Amino acid sequence: MTDERNDAVRLTDDQIERVAGLRGAFLCVTPVVTLHVVEDTAADVAAAEGQLDLTGRATDEFAERVRAAVAAGSGVPRSVRIDDGLTVVVGATLSDGADRPREVLPAASDVAGRQNVVRGRVALVTGGAQGFGEELVRRLVGAGASVFIADLNRDGAARLSAALNAEYGPVTAPLEVDVSDDASVATMLHDVLVTAGGVDLLISNAGVLKAGSVKELSAKDFDFVTRVNYTGMFLCAKHAARMMAAQNATAPTDRLTDIVQINSKSGLEGSNKNGAYAGSKFGGIGLVQSFALELVADRIKVNAICPGNFLDGPLWSDPDRGLFVQYLRAGKVPGATTIADVRAFYEAKVPLGRGCTGDDVFRALLYVVEQQYETGQAVPVTGGQNMLS
Repeated sequence: MTDERNDAVRLTDDQIERVAGLRGAFLCVTPVVTLHVVEDTAADVAAAEGQLDLTGRATDEFAERVRAAVAAGSGVPRSVRIDDGLTVVVGATLSDGADRPREVLPAASDVAGRQNVVRGRVALVTGGAQGFGEELVRRLVGAGASVFIADLNRDGAARLSAALNAEYGPVTAPLEVDVSDDASVATMLHDVLVTAGGVDLLISNAGVLKAGSVKELSAKDFDFVTRVNYTGMFLCAKHAARMMAAQNATAPTDRLTDIVQINSKSGLEGSNKNGAYAGSKFGGIGLVQSFALELVADRIKVNAICPGNFLDGPLWSDPDRGLFVQYLRAGKVPGATTIADVRAFYEAKVPLGRGCTGDDVFRALLYVVEQQYETGQAVPVTGGQNMLS
């Protein structure tokens, strides 16, 4: 996806709802689909063959019209006109920059195992350029999902996207986002819609940490952590839920969509000299539970995953800003004089004797997506360090 194309196509709220509703309608006839929105002209419309025209049709008619087009024997329509000047191209992978039809993938049953639950799904991962976000992006793509890699670090997201697309084809797209900014998050979701027609799985993963004593932490640092970790979750869920609700209104009634917050073990118990972070994570679980109660009516599940410490990731291991360095400087670990001392201290806290990994979190993600009978939960993935009571 290119920034130039996204700037060229700007949708109204009504058009956003129509595109998302159209994707839900297509999910009634094929399990894997993306819709790429393009501007059209009178000449384009005249030249189109086999195009389904839904201009002026109500959204609740979309599923019936799509089924009728398939039943007529011509297969899944390759394009649909939804409004004057707007057409969607039907495919199954994210655009690589060319406005062209793409082949629809086979049914998800062709892949065995639990990873099957995300195959063909459109996922959006915030904070996706590094850390747990990158770990999840790589595994989602490997399991057959199409993934938007959203990050404040646009260059990092673009590099990861290019590497994955070179290996798997056009199945990822980078997006720049500041999750603490309402307009930035709205633009991110708009770009997802223009490129894919909707979203099935939002992973709200972007997070920051500023450690320090309550007696010394600045209000500026406290607010920064709160805006990214807490407000960011609210904004991402707000804009994704609107799109998911419109999509689910026309989709098969047994199909659910998911909002998953990557929370933390610090959302399950307090954290010494780390109150801003722990407080934002406790608050995130409150949002998860509250949103779950509301959004179940739209067939949207909302859950949190609470990983233990990703000791090998940049959040901990960055030599300048990582937590090992921060905690050593803050004196959070009594008697520690080196980074190795800090790491040993945290490993000793885990019954299973190691830090959390990307594989650990991905298994939990697959569980909460596959599990149709859980919402509003906070799933610990902590090696036994935090146990439910």
